[in-house]
Amino acid sequence: MDIEKQLNHDHSKENTTKIVEYIVAHPERLSALMKIFLHGEWRLVQRSAWVVGDLARKKSDLLIPYWPEMIENLKKENLHDAVKRNTVRTWQDLPIPEDYFGEVADICFGYLADNKEPIAVKCFSMTVLEKIVFSVPELKDELKFLIEEQLPYGSAGFKNRGSKVLKSIAKL
Repeated sequence: MDIEKQLNHDHSKENTTKIVEYIVAHPERLSALMKIFLHGEWRLVQRSAWVVGDLARKKSDLLIPYWPEMIENLKKENLHDAVKRNTVRTWQDLPIPEDYFGEVADICFGYLADNKEPIAVKCFSMTVLEKIVFSVPELKDELKFLIEEQLPYGSAGFKNRGSKVLKSIAKL
């Protein structure tokens, strides 16, 4: 399969699933997908983001070698929300390497604190930060503050996720 051609063909759940299944069956082709996701033309980046997000739920370990590049990618200006959302979504499903706790926490705290970020990016960031807090408990108060500050004004999804994360970290 020519991944770029397939991404150009159609932007649908069916096509996304087809590409994910292809990558799972041919993991050596993941590098082609990640090249598009990290360095491609904006429309293909957006379409590949959906594939990367779904791939993380199906076979997350394939993405482990791409941690450094995914972190650096999120430091870019003017990223499409799909890139942020699907990258942080992948981090929910992966064990976070200790070496990346600081950078990942900085990125996720930034998203959680930014009122302009979409709810999905904020919710996924909360979950990632919850995982980090269990290894780095001194970040608990900052996470608790940011969630509690936004809880009264949040969407139903934000309130639901925020309440669950607060309950979870209260055990620390």
